[in-house]
Amino acid sequence: MSLLKIDKLSLKIGRLPVLRDIDLSIEAGEVMGLVGESGSGKSMTALAIMQLAPLSARTSGRITFDGIDILGASEQQMCALRGDDIGMVFQEPMTALNPVKSIGAQVSEGIRWHTRASRAEAEERTRQILDRVGLPEQKFPLSRYPHELSGGQRQRVAIAIACALKPKLLIADEPTTALDVVLQAQILDLLKELVRENRMSLLFISHDLAVVTEIADRVTIMRQGAVMESGDTARTLSEAVHPYTRQLALASTHVPARVRPTVEPDAANLLEVSGLTRDYPGRRGSLFSRPESVRAVDNVSLTMKPGASVALVGRSGCGKSTLARMILALDKATAGTIRFRDQDLTHAAEAEMRRARRNMQVVFQDPYGSFDPRHTVERLVAEPLFLLDRKIDRKERRDMVGRALHEVGLSRADMEKYPHEFSGGQRQRLSIARAIITRPKLVVADEPVSALDVSIRAQVLDLFAELNQKLGIAYLFITHDLTVARAITDDVLVMHEGRIVERGKTSDVLDHPQTEAAKALVSAAPDLHRAIARRLQEQG
Repeated sequence: MSLLKIDKLSLKIGRLPVLRDIDLSIEAGEVMGLVGESGSGKSMTALAIMQLAPLSARTSGRITFDGIDILGASEQQMCALRGDDIGMVFQEPMTALNPVKSIGAQVSEGIRWHTRASRAEAEERTRQILDRVGLPEQKFPLSRYPHELSGGQRQRVAIAIACALKPKLLIADEPTTALDVVLQAQILDLLKELVRENRMSLLFISHDLAVVTEIADRVTIMRQGAVMESGDTARTLSEAVHPYTRQLALASTHVPARVRPTVEPDAANLLEVSGLTRDYPGRRGSLFSRPESVRAVDNVSLTMKPGASVALVGRSGCGKSTLARMILALDKATAGTIRFRDQDLTHAAEAEMRRARRNMQVVFQDPYGSFDPRHTVERLVAEPLFLLDRKIDRKERRDMVGRALHEVGLSRADMEKYPHEFSGGQRQRLSIARAIITRPKLVVADEPVSALDVSIRAQVLDLFAELNQKLGIAYLFITHDLTVARAITDDVLVMHEGRIVERGKTSDVLDHPQTEAAKALVSAAPDLHRAIARRLQEQG
């Protein structure tokens, strides 16, 4: 008998069908991968299992967990199951954790509620599980708060909360999406060990086929609320019988067709960074001592030619985003110089920065968070136009916005809409339209596709490649995804603990890394074809 069995599960919110006749089963000790594009119904399936679907949702079908009818269970019964027999790790640990409670209090809360243990007993079990997930008390006391931890450390706390009572089923919803490849590999290894030690079942939700292949025994592929295909992970993805499975597999390894703009070898550099350093004040040792400084960027130098496409890769916290903020003149350097189009930006006044900012734009990781939800697309995309030397009337502004939207694959009719009316991939296209409307020479893209599913990611990478060719825009891609670096860039810079430790042609560096930092990134990066081959070999 399966630990979890879903039969003909359908879910509607109002008149909108979200799930349609879902069939899924998980055996004890098995890892099931749930794969699909954004909006396919993966997370809603998980919420239905936990009975956390929206109040307006209407469900039909049957969900049976360990002999219990989930859809027919009372809230009191579900409270007893949640956290004890069924644990859940949410996608974004910073929003899943309580910012005003210490990590010790949050882990021990479930232990005390379900087991009626004393405070001392709960704290002891909390220390044990945090140590088990790689957060020993010597380095990470129970009194720490979520904001004092890195993204990977917060994710470990979320896993500790979900696994504190050794649940029979753990649901992990995109638990590694925002993590760098080294942290991602560590979290995957941790989940594998917990499954093996406790004979726990795992429902692993992701849009990354390579990651799912690494961890899942079987896979279920969803599209538009329905199951397209299900079976053994390696065989299902290698044979790709269903057209949608083939589409996802091709999109996950997609490399855009690129024609690099012609640049004369002796052409002047577009960007020159020399000896750039950034220090931040650290913690005080005591009330009367001076705070020790923390060096986020340490003596970094780099150059970019017009039309170049360069990747800046490295682990979380290595200084990538700090370096980008200084290049964009959003943060002041402690030492060093930045020259853009032969203009020194290091200590430039605001009036002098106007021309530079017109030729230097940014695409953020989260397009929805970078837009004011109260404004229309026309106003949002037109924001950078105030940097122009001349004033433009409303007709010209609408023409420029319409042209920018057309260049990113959207229509002029979209100008009157609001950000919430677009999908994640379309919002990223709006973000790119805003960046290119002033015809900049350089675009800094900070993790522009990390939150997108594989199909939308392939489309956005194609768009970046097309704009690079047509408009000659140079790109500085900040990313932890080496697949993106290989697909869209010519050169790569590897950053580690604030320094550039390796640089060169993308294929040379990623195929033959020389430094320990680069080797760690390359060895930890998931690869779909390699993962499938390994799993098939293991199966004989």
